[in-house]
Amino acid sequence: MGKIIAIGGEDIEKGDYEKYGPEIEIKGIDKEMIRLSGKKNPKILFIPTASNNSKRYIKAFEEWFGKLNCKTDVLLLENKSKEKDFKEKILSTDIIYVGGGNTLRMMTIWRKLGVDKVLRLAFDRGIILSGLSAGGICWFSYGHSDSRIFTSKNGESWPFIKVTGLGLYSFIFCPHYHQEKREKDFARLIMRDRGIGLAVDNRVAIEIVDDKFRILKINSRGKAYLVRKVKRKIETKELINENFESLSILLSTP
Repeated sequence: MGKIIAIGGEDIEKGDYEKYGPEIEIKGIDKEMIRLSGKKNPKILFIPTASNNSKRYIKAFEEWFGKLNCKTDVLLLENKSKEKDFKEKILSTDIIYVGGGNTLRMMTIWRKLGVDKVLRLAFDRGIILSGLSAGGICWFSYGHSDSRIFTSKNGESWPFIKVTGLGLYSFIFCPHYHQEKREKDFARLIMRDRGIGLAVDNRVAIEIVDDKFRILKINSRGKAYLVRKVKRKIETKELINENFESLSILLSTP
């Protein structure tokens, strides 16, 4: 039984939760993670690999989810991490939350250590897999990533790149869609590769449970889109599915 909540973007570290606090408390995406777990005080494991294990990020995560009555834990992956050190943590939690940052670097580390294999096992066991930006990309076949910005020099131009994820669902995921003006570049990627794209704004998420999906929003401003190549053109269709519907709607040929 697979459960994924992939968020387009919201930044615990930079205070988005404080800014949108009252609204999030009522309609929060994070509240849905807790509901989906079926527990009042679920265990939630934070994996901050993409942010290079940022201490500030970890502190903000622990404070926020502590307020939501979660039992928080953190997985710090190092070059010498062994499977026995992280396998038990991953498979004994209720929710896994992957932070944002350098997606390419994160996926490289995960594959080197074998974390990717354990996360697939967690998916098969019904553990909730969630996260924002890099933590949304990682669950899908591919993602539209800004990872090159982390290795560029000041003022140096950098390209968006396609990063390979775990492939739990066969989509190309694009976070921060309107906020970072990714529309044209993501369309070029879909035109070139002919995959099925899911483009998501900040504070919007795609929730997938088995073979059904729906869109979660904190407010009405955020959007989610299905982006695909139809004949020789790119079709961008807003997804307004607030109730669960079959994934076949996204996969079917128009």
